[in-house]
Amino acid sequence: MLSGIEVDILENGELDQEPKLLDRLDVVVASVHSKLRMEAPAMTERMLHAIESPRTDVLGHCTGRLVEGDRHRPESEFDAARVFAACAEHDVAVEINSRPERRDPPGRVIEIAIDAGCLFSIDTDAHAPGHLEFLDYGAERAARHGVPADRIVTTWPVGRVLEWSRSGR
Repeated sequence: MLSGIEVDILENGELDQEPKLLDRLDVVVASVHSKLRMEAPAMTERMLHAIESPRTDVLGHCTGRLVEGDRHRPESEFDAARVFAACAEHDVAVEINSRPERRDPPGRVIEIAIDAGCLFSIDTDAHAPGHLEFLDYGAERAARHGVPADRIVTTWPVGRVLEWSRSGR
């Protein structure tokens, strides 16, 4: 069992938890949860700052979109080529969010991340026990878009995951 947390990427790109706490965890997912309609240049800088943090392991639901259910939300705008180049450079995995109402990132964005050489993490974004069943949906999306299995950190043996996640700390 690994310990982890999803933290908010604040407007200035900082992570919303204390470094001492983050250093004790095995995996840190950093996601934008507010001001999702920022202008693309500002959102890009915000995400780049978080990706450059040695405490960030995974960039979560990068577009923030919602495409099904009661709420709909368009994609956040950012320079995907720059963001995913930074993810590849800093060994930050890109989350494939398994929640059906998100489908985040969209397929065309997954393909940009593949081309950039990114690692990936297939996550359920579970908010209730039944949501753990969404994992198969995320795995199917990764396969459909050609994500190389060896670049999916959530398929690695635990020792390799820990070596990867702690390498920058």
